[in-house]
Amino acid sequence: MRVNISNKGKYWCSSLLLLASLCSDGHAQPASAPADLWWAPGSGQMLPASVDYPDESGRLGLINTSGAIGTSGHPFFEALGTNGRACVTCHQPANAMSLALTTIQQRWQATAGSDPLFAPIDGQNCPDQPRAEAASHSLLLQRGLFRVALPWPPRDSKGNVTTPEFTIEVARDPTRCNRHPVYGIDGTRHEISVYRRPRPAANLRYVSASKFGVTPFIGKTGMLAAVDPETGKPVNMNMMADAREATLKTQAQSAAHSHMEVSKPLTADQLSRIQQFELQLYAAQRWSTLGGALDEAGGPSGLGPQNMANGRDGVLGNNTSNYVFPMEDKWSQLPAGNDAKEKERNGFRASVARGHDVFFYRTFWISDAMHINTVGLGNPIKRTCATCHGMHMTGMDTANGWMDLGTTNRPWALEPPESPWAKELPSLPLFKLTCRADLPPHPFLGRVIYTQDPGRALISGKCEDVGAIVIQQFRGLAARAPYFVNGSAANLRELVDFYDRRFNIRFTEQEKVDLVNFLGVL
Repeated sequence: MRVNISNKGKYWCSSLLLLASLCSDGHAQPASAPADLWWAPGSGQMLPASVDYPDESGRLGLINTSGAIGTSGHPFFEALGTNGRACVTCHQPANAMSLALTTIQQRWQATAGSDPLFAPIDGQNCPDQPRAEAASHSLLLQRGLFRVALPWPPRDSKGNVTTPEFTIEVARDPTRCNRHPVYGIDGTRHEISVYRRPRPAANLRYVSASKFGVTPFIGKTGMLAAVDPETGKPVNMNMMADAREATLKTQAQSAAHSHMEVSKPLTADQLSRIQQFELQLYAAQRWSTLGGALDEAGGPSGLGPQNMANGRDGVLGNNTSNYVFPMEDKWSQLPAGNDAKEKERNGFRASVARGHDVFFYRTFWISDAMHINTVGLGNPIKRTCATCHGMHMTGMDTANGWMDLGTTNRPWALEPPESPWAKELPSLPLFKLTCRADLPPHPFLGRVIYTQDPGRALISGKCEDVGAIVIQQFRGLAARAPYFVNGSAANLRELVDFYDRRFNIRFTEQEKVDLVNFLGVL
C-alpha cells in the first residue's frame, strides 16, 4: 500500500502505512516507499519498522528494530544548523542511508540547486564559488563527492598541533580551494580540502563494534587506539574513512559542526537519540530483479536486512563456521527451472553463488599494499578478497585500522586520461608529499608520493599512512553508487575491474560477472 499526502510539498505518512507494515500475526512486512523518495529535513514522515526502496538491482530493505519511528522533532531528521541540513540530508533511506549520485543529480534538477544538500560549505568545490552554477558543484554532481576540510598541520585529540613526517605541496588544484587565500593550505584557515563519499548510517552496530578489537592497540600499526571519551575504553576506529572520530556521538558532533554549520554544539540528549537511531537501523538488498526474494524462508542466512538485524557483530569471518556472507550452498545446486522466468532466476542465483566462491576462494597475489603487506604476512601474499573484507555480515575489516589499496595514490589511482570520466569530470586535487629525510621513506611508494587524498596521514601525520583508508561495508551497494572514497568506480563492474588491474588478478569475464552479481545482492 502506498499512501502519499501532500502538504505544501511535504509528504506525510498516515496510519494506513503503519497498518500496511504489519500482517495479521504481528510480524513486520515491508511497506512501500513513498512516491517522493527524498527525505527533506523536517518533513515529519513516519519511518516504518520495515520499508523497501527501489534501486538499480531491485529493492533495498530497511529495518528499524525498535519499530516505526516518528521523525518529527527527531535530531537525525531535523535541521539543527544554519544551512537547512539535517543528518538525513546526506544519509537518505532510499540510498542505504548514504547518498547515490543519481539522487544528487535528481535533487539538483528538482530544486535548481537550491536544496540545502548543495550548501557552499562542502557541497561546492570551494565555498566562495557561485552557488547557482553547476560548475561550482561539479565533484558532487558528477562523482558524488563532498568537500572535507581538515586542519593543516594536523592536530591531536586534544587540539594540539603535531609535527607531520612529511611536507605537502599542491601539485594540482582544479577546484581552486587548496591554494585559496582563505580556505587553502596557506590560507587564513590553514585547511586541506579533500573530496569524499558519504558513508552509510546503517548497520552501525557492526561498524562500531569493538568486541574483536578490545585491545588498546591498532592492529595494523601497533600504535595506541583511540578511546571513547565517555568510557575511556579503546574503540575500533572503523567508522570514518580516516578514523578521525572515535564514536557515533563524536562523529555526530563533528558532522553537525562541519556539515550542518550549527551555531552551538548538539546537546547530550540529541547525541544520544542520534546514536540510538543509528544502532537499530539495518539496510541490505531485499529483492533482486533477476534473483527474486533475498530474504525468503530457507534462503541464504547472509542476505536480506532481517538477517543483518539478527546477526552477530564483532565476529571475524572464516570459511568453516562464520562466513562473512553465509550462503550455506543454498544457491549452488539449483534445478534449471520449468519456465523462462524460473530459469532466469535460478541461473542468476547460481551466478551469485559462484561470485560468493570467487570472493572467498579465488586466490591472487596481494603486493605493495601498506598495512596489509607490512603486518608480518609477507610481500606478496597469496590470499582472497575475504582477507581484507572479513567482518561477518558486513565485509569490512574486523581488525581496527586502515590500509592503502591504491584508490587515491599514484601509480594505481585512476588519473586522466586513464579515467573513463576524464572528459566529463574536472580532476581531483593532486598533492605532492615528501617524507622527511631523517625518517624512513614509505616502504612501497618511496620518499616522494603523489596522491589525490592523503587519507589517514592528514590525521596521523605519518608518511606510512599516506593514502590509507578505512575499509567500507558492503551492504546496500546497489542503492549507493559510485564507490571508493573518491567515487572513482561508477558501478560495481568498475570496482571489480580496479582490483583486477591493481593486483593483476586476471579474472575471467565469467568471474567478473559472477562477482558483480554477488556484490549486487548484498
